[in-house]
Amino acid sequence: MDAYLNTVKTWQSDFFDADTRKEIEELQNNNTEELKDRFYKNLEFGTGGMRGVMGVGTNRINKYTLGKNTQGLSNYLKKVYAGEDLKVVIAYDCRHNSDTLAKTVAEVFSANGIKVFLFSELRTTPALSFAVRDLDCHVGIVLTASHNPPEYNGYKVYWTDGGQIVPPQDGAIISEINNLNFEDIKFDANPDLIELIDKEADESFISASVANGNFNAKGKDDFKIVFTSLHGTSITAIPEVLKRAGYSNVTIIEEQAKPDGNFPTVVSPNPEEPEALSMAIAKAEEIGADMVVGTDPDSDRLGIAVRNLDGKMEILNGNQTMILMTKFLLDQRKAKGMNGNEFIGSTIVSTPMMGKLAEGYGVEYKVGLTGFKWIAKMIKDFPNQDFVGGGEESFGFMVGDFVRDKDAVTSTLLACEIASNAKANGSSFYKDLIDCYVDFGFYKEKLISLTKKGISGAEEIKQMMVDFKENPVATIDGSKVVTVEDYNTATSTNLETGKVTPIDIPTSNVLIYITEDGTKMAARPSGTEPKIKFYFSINTTLNKAEDFKTVDAELEAKINRIVSELNLG
Repeated sequence: MDAYLNTVKTWQSDFFDADTRKEIEELQNNNTEELKDRFYKNLEFGTGGMRGVMGVGTNRINKYTLGKNTQGLSNYLKKVYAGEDLKVVIAYDCRHNSDTLAKTVAEVFSANGIKVFLFSELRTTPALSFAVRDLDCHVGIVLTASHNPPEYNGYKVYWTDGGQIVPPQDGAIISEINNLNFEDIKFDANPDLIELIDKEADESFISASVANGNFNAKGKDDFKIVFTSLHGTSITAIPEVLKRAGYSNVTIIEEQAKPDGNFPTVVSPNPEEPEALSMAIAKAEEIGADMVVGTDPDSDRLGIAVRNLDGKMEILNGNQTMILMTKFLLDQRKAKGMNGNEFIGSTIVSTPMMGKLAEGYGVEYKVGLTGFKWIAKMIKDFPNQDFVGGGEESFGFMVGDFVRDKDAVTSTLLACEIASNAKANGSSFYKDLIDCYVDFGFYKEKLISLTKKGISGAEEIKQMMVDFKENPVATIDGSKVVTVEDYNTATSTNLETGKVTPIDIPTSNVLIYITEDGTKMAARPSGTEPKIKFYFSINTTLNKAEDFKTVDAELEAKINRIVSELNLG
């Protein structure tokens, strides 16, 4: 008998509610393949915590899988902080069941004698990260599946520093969870330990966001913004932040302003997808706006569109936005006088141009694995250094260290400050970016994501990674591969000398090829979605801004050749 059926049987005991048992019985009778997919494994923590499809089963998000997580986390907290009065803060987004799942998580914590601050309504992820330290909590939880489709939900865990859990906490917590049976979950809540929070917590976060993202840019009265929350949580913060910073010409896309877990006006509520911003861009063209900003459901990612050299709205990718934001912050620091302790941070699959920026400004550049928890860890690991800002290619950015996760609220304000100031000076966000390319090198990136669902999809992704490792690419667009970085073994191999150098980064299932001409290709399975991702970065010199269009077209053609060569198009 398949092993998963033993697990199914345990879920038919009286501990599980009648609706759960009934749904399992229906699956047994009508859809055994679906039953297997729901029970053949346990959901695991990835780069963004636990995330998955909602429903009955160990491989789904539901009150029992999240309850077990919370019970294990409660047990771990009591061991690590024995004798302390434990406190947690919980937020949730617009997704179906987020509010009820958040309530369940709060009840389990309270049943374990832990004080809970629970946001009374949906709030942004950066507000949760900020609240952990603001309320002096041991842990923060946010119920969200970020930009995933409507059937998903998730559970992110934040530690005392406001950053997501990292080693060794994550492994120790997972071990604690795995040692539990579902019957060990304490669901009997203590209402006296659950306190609803809202206005005071909102005021603390919004004030801090304005303080960190407002640089008194010129030209705010003449700067037009179109903003869309894509049915998510940022509507609770961004309009107020922009207002307090002095922006009065803000047009909100009302059709997308109401939080809605069905995300009815978009195919995907992901600002990485051009379609998500189409309604906002149409409005911007209609009213002659200068910038479009859109955020994902939990408001940690932002996508922006600005007017290009032809005056048309163009969506920038996460690398482009990150470069100009980081340069602007470095310029502000430089104007005040550097203290020599500054650093910026990014990830191994983001643009290498961040390293060139660091060189140009004489600051340190720290690189981590994919996922913002690694950037937050840099801040925690180097308390005597000064984090200026940083981000990753997947449309996330962090302004300073007052929030310890990607923060689309403050980053939206920062983007507007840059663009408003540029316009007042006779330039633009786009032109300032081109000037960056002239100064630091023209880097162009592209991401290819292949979706592979279910058990067979997971096996296919696994085999693709094995194939790339065992049958390495020798050349990319005619340029010889000279370095292979294998993060599974944390080694970098120089193919010309054979020298193997350790990489001082935790192991991860990522493979990176670097060629003689500086072309970089990275491959990695997503930690939060059934996808395998390929990241491409190429670069050349841009001698003067007037050459931008010609050189951009050459780089675009090169990337297209590479994608075709690797059969990924």
